[in-house]
Amino acid sequence: MASSLDSRAHLTIPNIITLARILLTPLFIIFLIQKRYPSALAVFLLAGFSDMADGLIARRWQQKSPLGAFLDPLADKLLMCSSFVTLSIYHFIPPWLTVIVISRDVVLVLGVVLLKMVNFPVVVRPSLAGKLSTTTQIATVLLVLLARIWTVPPAGPKTLFYLTGALTTISGVHYILQALRGVGPSQNPPG
Repeated sequence: MASSLDSRAHLTIPNIITLARILLTPLFIIFLIQKRYPSALAVFLLAGFSDMADGLIARRWQQKSPLGAFLDPLADKLLMCSSFVTLSIYHFIPPWLTVIVISRDVVLVLGVVLLKMVNFPVVVRPSLAGKLSTTTQIATVLLVLLARIWTVPPAGPKTLFYLTGALTTISGVHYILQALRGVGPSQNPPG
């Protein structure tokens, strides 16, 4: 009986919205594969609005949960990584940029897992570099999709590719340095 009550506590509106966003990712990829770019753009925008909505609802009505703290970044990374890989396969985004975006996320996730395995407390705080990196990654996907629908000057996407690559790299290095500062030589693992 208690476990069914616990599971209902996790079925908050923000968590349901986040799960819906996860389910939008395959639909987005299918539309890209089918070259239905307006539909892909609509799904990508819907996913973005759902990301804003779940955070707003969670804060406004105190519905933050450990499950939501896990699912929300998972949904974001799933959509962004899938976007970059698919757009790179179709040569809309340069492969080097996709490697940078995915490598940063993989390194950060592996770092957090490793630190938790050795019982170091890990607190990841969003930074300005991280927020700018996320913003340029989203802008890159949006501009590439818009370029499939309307004519966009070729210099626009190329400039954004380099900016996104630079900010993603800077944010990755910043997060690594932030984690290393927390795991200095004077600290002993707790426990």
